[in-house]
Amino acid sequence: MFLGFGEVMMRIAPEHKLRLRQVLPGRVEITWGGGEANVCASLAMFGNQARYVTALPDNALADSLTTSLRGLGVDTSKILTRDGRLGVYYVECGANQRGSTVLYDRAYSSVSLAESTEYDFAAILEDVHWLHISGITPAISQQAYEANLALVKQAKAAGVEISCDLNFRKKLWKWHPEIQGQPLARQCMAEVLPYVDVVIGNEEDAADVLDIHPADTDVTSGHLNVNAYQDVAQQIVAKYPNVKRVAITLRESVSADHNNWGAMLYEAGGEAAFSPLNAAGEYEAFRIGHIVDRVGGGDSFAAGLLHALNDSKYTSLQEVLDFAVAASCLKHSIKGDFNYISVAEVEALAGGNATGRVQR
Repeated sequence: MFLGFGEVMMRIAPEHKLRLRQVLPGRVEITWGGGEANVCASLAMFGNQARYVTALPDNALADSLTTSLRGLGVDTSKILTRDGRLGVYYVECGANQRGSTVLYDRAYSSVSLAESTEYDFAAILEDVHWLHISGITPAISQQAYEANLALVKQAKAAGVEISCDLNFRKKLWKWHPEIQGQPLARQCMAEVLPYVDVVIGNEEDAADVLDIHPADTDVTSGHLNVNAYQDVAQQIVAKYPNVKRVAITLRESVSADHNNWGAMLYEAGGEAAFSPLNAAGEYEAFRIGHIVDRVGGGDSFAAGLLHALNDSKYTSLQEVLDFAVAASCLKHSIKGDFNYISVAEVEALAGGNATGRVQR
């Protein structure tokens, strides 16, 4: 069974690509979202057993949330109920040269207040073979950081494989009275990463969290030196020898509506795989020209990666990565955080060429 631990929130967004000031007071779309919950939802929709753990208040909003997760096949039986509130985040989906924006409202949420001793981690880890965490949860509060670290340590002692999406969020990491932002993230994640088997990140995370920088890359201009990321992965493994694999998503932002999307997967001691590949066997990113919603794209990649790593029919690093990239490419066509995509749909794209044309 897969296990995800973190904070899941109410997601509030204007319809289509409108701005909040255009629709308030008025109608908005309400769904659910949160890094680790997004991963568990995808894994369940891929047919895996997935358990999600967080802390939630005892009210109708939390009940609606857990009902939604259970409806997707996610085990919510170990969620902690305690005082606090359900976190909220607001998102405006960008268009053309206007980027997407996120506003957090998650102070005093139940998971941010819960002490590590409140969770029954022994029961939570029953039948679990894989734990997925992220750099978002420890950014919320000291209590969430300590609970996350305690779970990681207990999971590793139980022989559970652990994946961590670095997921640096500059709007968070403000809970320490003296250290904030990147320095706090680097200090805290340095405590977590010695227990991690698979590190996942994007083109910025290695720099923000680990102070490891790819050569000849400027993400703000959309320029990526793709081949430099194998060196980044090797540096991560050198710094944390416990890490077996490093996966990095590669996003080139032409505009808010047009992104080029791919990824790299490196296995310690080997050569990196890149995806997607063109007919000549060279890296050529998916050109996503009409993005519906890019939020959750990284989580859909993580879910695809974990699914393929744990399914014996994907026999090579390249096949694993192809599945993960295709899953996350398709997420850009889905509104909301959760990736409502099937294994068959992912495999159809992964089995095609880099244009994403339907294979008949």
